[in-house]
Amino acid sequence: MMRSVVKILCIGALTTISATAFAQSKALVNTSASPYAKLGSVDMGNVTWTKGFWADRFQVCRDTMIPNLWAVYTDPKVSHAFRNFEIAAGLDTGSHSGPPFHDGDFYKLFEAVASMYSVTRDPKLDGLMDKTIAVIAKAQRADGYIHTPTIIAQHNDPKNAKAFADRLNFETYNLGHLMTAGCVHYRATGKKTLLNVAIKATDYLYKFYKTASPELARNAICPSHYMGVVEMYRTTRNPKYLELSKNLIDIRGLMKDGTDDNQDRIPFRQQTKAMGHAVRANYLFAGAADVYAETGDSTLMHTLNLMWNDVVNRKMYVTGGTGALYDGVSPDGTSYNPVDVQKVHQAYGRDYQLPNFTSHNETCANIGNVLWNWRMLQTTGKAQYADVMELALYNSVLSGISLNGKNFLYTNPMSYSDDLPFNQRWSKDRVGYIKLSNCCPPNVVRTIAEVGNYAYSVSDKGLYFNLYGGNALNTSTKNGAKIKLTQTTEYPWDGKVSIVLQQAPASAYSLFLRIPGWCNGATLTVNGQAVNTPITSGQYAEVNRQWKAGDKIELNLPMPVKLLEANPLVEETRNQVAVKRGPVVYCLESADLPKGQKVFNIAIPLKNDLKPELIRIQNSPIMSLTGKADVKNGGSWQNTLYREVASTESSKISIRLIPYYAWGNRGHVDMETWMPVDR
Repeated sequence: MMRSVVKILCIGALTTISATAFAQSKALVNTSASPYAKLGSVDMGNVTWTKGFWADRFQVCRDTMIPNLWAVYTDPKVSHAFRNFEIAAGLDTGSHSGPPFHDGDFYKLFEAVASMYSVTRDPKLDGLMDKTIAVIAKAQRADGYIHTPTIIAQHNDPKNAKAFADRLNFETYNLGHLMTAGCVHYRATGKKTLLNVAIKATDYLYKFYKTASPELARNAICPSHYMGVVEMYRTTRNPKYLELSKNLIDIRGLMKDGTDDNQDRIPFRQQTKAMGHAVRANYLFAGAADVYAETGDSTLMHTLNLMWNDVVNRKMYVTGGTGALYDGVSPDGTSYNPVDVQKVHQAYGRDYQLPNFTSHNETCANIGNVLWNWRMLQTTGKAQYADVMELALYNSVLSGISLNGKNFLYTNPMSYSDDLPFNQRWSKDRVGYIKLSNCCPPNVVRTIAEVGNYAYSVSDKGLYFNLYGGNALNTSTKNGAKIKLTQTTEYPWDGKVSIVLQQAPASAYSLFLRIPGWCNGATLTVNGQAVNTPITSGQYAEVNRQWKAGDKIELNLPMPVKLLEANPLVEETRNQVAVKRGPVVYCLESADLPKGQKVFNIAIPLKNDLKPELIRIQNSPIMSLTGKADVKNGGSWQNTLYREVASTESSKISIRLIPYYAWGNRGHVDMETWMPVDR
């Protein structure tokens, strides 16, 4: 068969790309040909959630989250996101409305639709995407530039608007999400319609960075395009995109007036501490991990290891949340002159600076933590990254959306009380549309639509089990052999996981089952017989054998209730504990206390009797914890800052704790995650 050839015009050079370059893995993040990644992913659509936790969340995503948010984004009376594209395309008239990153918000929602289609193959979703792409393509300029605020302004007044004039305009952020959506749509449908838009945009960006001044080149206010450019390279194999991805890392921090808010005060390779804007930091780390997977640049991995250790061991909440401070300052700037101190929004603070009432924890930052750790897992094959990814997914990511899939949190506090004598900037009740910054809703929706893509990885040696949940897997090994299996479990509510093979490779093959870092005493059997392999917390247990259809693997992960304490340098949580069972962190809500009782009067006994009990909230099954706790009459603190400690009688009270991600789904409540411990 003759091989067809596609010619793509890269501005500045004619690049010839074989059509076979596009015929490759259909993984969400495609490291199948990345020379420095130890793991690849299964194709989109290879995993189907069947029953249990993620099947429930996926169904709500399919039936409610995506339809609801699509209706919001296409209703100009609520959100002008899609109307902006229609105006830019000349299909309507008017001005741009909404934040400058609204294009990126819409691309994220589109990616959620494409990811959902990869599993459901719903022709209505396919048709919806076709119609939407036609509008987006029509809005794009002939030179490849697409950013609706600028294009609309040029339509209305050509003299007063030009590309990349304002470093706060989020152009490259939006382009990055276009690139990712284009790759995902192509892998889900086989169609190049949106990918062609993304190719033109990436070519434009390549030329821009070739000719831009250093000042213009650092206009990337939030580097989602680092991940996007690498994924474009993986899809098209255009070497100019790999060149661009490396250049994007190299130019950071070269300007004298760089800021921690924009993650460019210090060149990336010179960073030793995670600081600055948490979303931008986590996106940068994820993008740098992508570049490492393609180049093997050890200087990038050196910095990534420093960042990961700093975040996980000094700056991350017990829920996997990141970005502790609403507003911080650059703590290590070049001057102590107050005039020169740099303000940083939603910042990584100092080591161990983890407030509870005022914790920011933007949902996008927590998703960025997932994106970063997923790429670190693919690159290294180390289970520690899957542990962090799982922690964030079950806690600080899911908390960003209501159980019914219609309302959202921008920030994710660790505690809340109406007694606070001030109103915080962002609502602590979930809302249907976050008017000034609706970036988090489409981000959390696309994440839930895509969780199945994180469940498994493949390597030359075998199949990796990263996340557990009831599902069916139908995929191929690296050498093309088919493997089919079903996984049955009530995880994360129960640690028993049963795996049955329906089809297996003919030759010996390894299955790598993750033993979570939180788990002690895990056991593993094959066809009822204990396996002779190390079973170590925080590592993958490898079982190598010649498998056959009908083989049954049973993994048991004990998950007793645990009380966690923080490093004493976290002053906000001294003499307090967090409750965790398996990967799920719990909290106490005023909704589960007698009327008039304060959550802050409740102390958890060190020797507690908390036991799991299944309940339903918003028609979703939830594993609560019930038991006895100590309650003390705290008295009134009205207009009082300090008072003498008094001996008070304590009594017992029945309490119910619920998963942190489910808080606030039963009306307006007080809540706390860290609770006093009664020793």
